[in-house]
Amino acid sequence: MTGRTPADVTLRVSTWSIVWGITLIVFGILAIASPFLAAVAVSVLIAWLVILAGVVHFILAFHVQRTGRIWKLLVGPAYVLFGTYLLLHPLLGVASLTLVVALLFLVEGILDIVLFFHMRSERGSAWVLLDGIATLGLALLIYLQWPSSSVWAIGTLVGMSMIVSGITRVLLSLATRRLATAAA
Repeated sequence: MTGRTPADVTLRVSTWSIVWGITLIVFGILAIASPFLAAVAVSVLIAWLVILAGVVHFILAFHVQRTGRIWKLLVGPAYVLFGTYLLLHPLLGVASLTLVVALLFLVEGILDIVLFFHMRSERGSAWVLLDGIATLGLALLIYLQWPSSSVWAIGTLVGMSMIVSGITRVLLSLATRRLATAAA
């Protein structure tokens, strides 16, 4: 046994969490500063994940029942080929991903507005309407400028997400440290 108290462990873990949060903030700022490069990086990452999924499908083909084997033997290579195609054509991946994000925001915006009408008698429901309108506006902004919006949309959104996640992680870690210090 190392003799460390729970407060010591909490402080050590929260320190690493703060470091990770600051790293997210820095990479988020870099993504916003160079959104197209960030978008290509996201596209390449997705391509590799698709290739990995294809390899897993292929491997699983030898561990499933006979009827599922043929399906997995067909799907696995298709994933690998599609992922490889995206790796070889990253700009097409970025453009496609941007269009998918615009569609996702369009659906989310519409559903938020519909949700508002179902809950409009509730306190704070106007925030749901505002969120729906803003999300719908962002969807239209991305779609109406597509494919040129591919240059900024994905990288900017990923960067903003990283910054918010980083700030949240740092603030939660600092709160955890305060609690651990007070408990000790």
